[in-house]
Amino acid sequence: MIPWLKADEAFPPLAKALREPNGLLAAGADLSPARLLAAYRQGIFPWYSPGQPILWWSPDPRMVLFPSELKVSRSLAKRMRKDDYEICFDTAFREVMLQCALTERPGQDGTWITSDIVEGYCRLHALGHAHSVETWMEGELVGGVYGVAIGRMFYGESMFHHVTDASKLAFVHLVRRLHDQGFGMLDCQMKTAHLASLGAREVSRDEFSQRLSELVNSIHPHAQW
Repeated sequence: MIPWLKADEAFPPLAKALREPNGLLAAGADLSPARLLAAYRQGIFPWYSPGQPILWWSPDPRMVLFPSELKVSRSLAKRMRKDDYEICFDTAFREVMLQCALTERPGQDGTWITSDIVEGYCRLHALGHAHSVETWMEGELVGGVYGVAIGRMFYGESMFHHVTDASKLAFVHLVRRLHDQGFGMLDCQMKTAHLASLGAREVSRDEFSQRLSELVNSIHPHAQW
């Protein structure tokens, strides 16, 4: 059993998370900025389907990307050198979220990016904690990624593309900006072959938490969006 959180109740220790399903920690509470920021500071994120209560997760192991370990294949590097696209930051945050919600994914029935999730993260965006990276072609939004930043830690949430490699272009530019601004880790949550091809790897929950506690409480002097 997992606890049902009241509005002002703290999250349980991460060690209480279930093994199956991997990382399920608690349910309930809300998606207020204060609750979301408290969750991310501890390595917890919301993930649930429409009609379900809010479910909070902290899986073990955790998929992460250290910015210095980014891998760019030759084909992707070649694609990046073309001048038929433009990368922008934080110019279409809500639209990136909505496009991510509409993207069909293998093995996934529907989307976890509910209207409440969209509104919750748009509030974080207004506070300067949630960001998007967009790929534009001929004035059209064709790909993007969004996530949450606290201190020198970035939490990737979702990405989409309507043109081949458009999400990869946004992701690589995101990681390079994170590297330049002194961010220490990008949380990718769960393992996928796509993320592994870009240099992401799994770490234990304990290692993730140790690194996280340092990064969320430190600010790089040149970090900005």
